[in-house]
Amino acid sequence: MSSFKAIVIRKGEAGQTVGLSDFDDSELMEGDVTLRVEWSTVNYKDGLAVTGKAPVVRRFPMIAGIDAVGTVETSAHPDWKPGDRVVVNGWGCGETHLGFYGEKARVKGDWLVPLPAGIAPRDAMAIGTAGYTAMLAVLALERHGLTPDRGPVVVTGAAGGVGSVAVAILAKLGWHVIASTGRPEEGDYLKELGAAEIIARQDLSGPAKPLAKERWAAGVDSVGSTTLANVLSMTRYHGAVAACGLAGGMDLPTSVAPFILRGVSLLGVDSVMCPQHLRREAWRRLDTDLDRRKLAQMTEEIGLEGVLDAGRRIVEGRVRGRIVVKIG
Repeated sequence: MSSFKAIVIRKGEAGQTVGLSDFDDSELMEGDVTLRVEWSTVNYKDGLAVTGKAPVVRRFPMIAGIDAVGTVETSAHPDWKPGDRVVVNGWGCGETHLGFYGEKARVKGDWLVPLPAGIAPRDAMAIGTAGYTAMLAVLALERHGLTPDRGPVVVTGAAGGVGSVAVAILAKLGWHVIASTGRPEEGDYLKELGAAEIIARQDLSGPAKPLAKERWAAGVDSVGSTTLANVLSMTRYHGAVAACGLAGGMDLPTSVAPFILRGVSLLGVDSVMCPQHLRREAWRRLDTDLDRRKLAQMTEEIGLEGVLDAGRRIVEGRVRGRIVVKIG
């Protein structure tokens, strides 16, 4: 029997515990592909899992971590062979299936996406679920027919992981990006990513009017609650908002007015169970539409031993951009 180092969440009579410990290979779950994990990342959901702030984890023991890039070690799946470099995001990993804050993982081959040739493994995790979700949101706006000539786009939670990548992508695509943040000290950072305007979180945090002055044609929202309600009330006629997060709350205190009086659309973005064709499209577009220099600007690197502190910081809103985790 062999073992490997992993961030393991356990539950006992005294409650949930989490720490870096040895994990036996024999405890890996079923799957037809075994990976040597090279890089992971810290997303908001990872922070909730390792801090226990929300009931993200639904089986114990659990290896945390919802993202990985790695190399196939063994495979019984027809699409994958030893040596293939792959990316995996979501599918319940780190929640109901053992995740990726460890040196080894066993998963279903149907969950994997080939690492794009133009994206380095570390960069793939600098993107991670947050960046891949941001790209899914951009694709949703494009499918709705929205283009930069229709007017500005607002990005909420702009200094966070989803927001940072969304700002960078949308700016490169030619949008006039309005970045909303509760951290005014991050204004220069957001402008370096491509934001044309910075607005305060407070502008969108009060009770929402049924309809407010039209300010933007599109939006990418990772906050939810009153922030999303305000964004919708300020969206132009026949505009749309892609909603992909709930950092500010799961409720939505709004009215039908934006939808029936301005024809505004609310586009739901799910990254966890997203079908393969959309995943692959998102990763192809990330390869071409995300400036690697801007990605480097928003990224910090830690080892497995730094995950617990990073999880606390991200839940407390003290993380700017993206965190990559070097495994092993």
